Amino acid sequence: MSTSPNPSLELSGSLDLLKHVKLNYHSIFNRFLFFLLLMFMASRLSCNNFLRISVVFLYIATLYVKTRPRAVYLIDFACYKPPFWCRVPNASFLEHSREIIGEDRANFMMRVLERSGLGEETALPPLAHYIPPEASLGGSRDESELIIFTAVDDLFQKTGVDPKDINVVVVNCNSFAPMPSLASMIVNRYKLRADVRSFNLSGMGCSASPISIGLARDILRVQPDSTVLVFSTEIIVSPAWYTGTQRSMLIPNCLFRMGGAAILLSNRPRHRADAKYRLHHVVRTHIGADDKAYKCLYQVEDADGRLGISLSKEVMPISGQAMKRHLIELGQFVLPWWEQLLFVATLLRRSLIDPKAKVYTPEFRKAFEHICVHAGGRAVIDEVQMNLGLSAEQVEASRMALHRFGNTSSSSVWYELSYMEAKGRMKKGDRVWQIGLGSGFKCNSSVWECVKAMDKVDQGPWSGCIDRYPVEVPEVLKF
Repeated sequence: MSTSPNPSLELSGSLDLLKHVKLNYHSIFNRFLFFLLLMFMASRLSCNNFLRISVVFLYIATLYVKTRPRAVYLIDFACYKPPFWCRVPNASFLEHSREIIGEDRANFMMRVLERSGLGEETALPPLAHYIPPEASLGGSRDESELIIFTAVDDLFQKTGVDPKDINVVVVNCNSFAPMPSLASMIVNRYKLRADVRSFNLSGMGCSASPISIGLARDILRVQPDSTVLVFSTEIIVSPAWYTGTQRSMLIPNCLFRMGGAAILLSNRPRHRADAKYRLHHVVRTHIGADDKAYKCLYQVEDADGRLGISLSKEVMPISGQAMKRHLIELGQFVLPWWEQLLFVATLLRRSLIDPKAKVYTPEFRKAFEHICVHAGGRAVIDEVQMNLGLSAEQVEASRMALHRFGNTSSSSVWYELSYMEAKGRMKKGDRVWQIGLGSGFKCNSSVWECVKAMDKVDQGPWSGCIDRYPVEVPEVLKF
């Protein structure tokens, strides 16, 4: 099966960037002309007319300040740290696999694990330790409560926010969507107000956290004096836990582990002094119109009717295509104008003069001090590192989060942000880029700015082990 990139996607992406750059410079030029015209008109006005116009201008400026989109702040976040008794060393995982699916399939899973980048301290929920794993609705609810309530309790304790002050709840969980929803589970547990607005997103894949953040941002921009609780997680022992023997559907069982993150967002003035980060951008890209992209991560039943997630061999090439399109959208917001100009200049040169000329790759790594790449597996991190030309240090947090906690789905970018804080690397004014890749196929980003001096280091889920990191993760880990 061919893994060559889709030329129509690349051409469309290049045209999109040309369009965005053209619009940006057109906007700057128009504003400059307007400023010159305004200065010319002011010089020809009498004193009284100038005062009248100034009053009108001040009124319009005040109206703009009152009605402009409100800033969205991240007060704090908390990541779930699995208990020690949920730990699943690779040797134990493989021993259980041999008992459940036989020697041949277990050897295949061993080869996947050897190259996965996962360490010996990742965790699975209690029911996954059974032989065979006991997947049930009740067990999935118990797992949800363990992860969600533990992290949310920690978040409320850290921030001192009263649950009664929560106006909106947004939960994203890919494969477990019970009734009542997980968002309702939070409302019931913490006895939230009757007018609380709750949203439960499912089936959105590993890139769902920026989607939830974007939804919360849109609400906070139009709803003053509000606080939003966002929770990103994946429930392991759920309909997504595959109990069959098809190889392409066994891979997720090797990579996914327990995890979840609770995030508190607010636009309330009294929370600004306590906030850690300010949200600047949420950018989303969806290339699901392409059939191969749509089906490269697909929930399906195998020949025996067992439900699971099938991974196509084209996942990595497609993720590269999605990222290229996504970077075009993101670049207009975060790249300096000269980077955009260099790209367009080289693109025009290749189009009009020299078809073999190399197109300039914008330096995205210089636009941010910290980058949180979704820890979906070693191959995912390698792909992003190669496409963006990132250094080993820039993907360190992603590799260490994968090693310590495994693929925690949409919450992985929060374990990485916690790693940076625990290492004492986050400084006031630093820019943070969280990027996720997931089914659909989607590539989504959140861009933050640190607005608080991190004098007191919060180790979060890394407490007790942060001093051991970073560790050397070999290309192939032999058991």
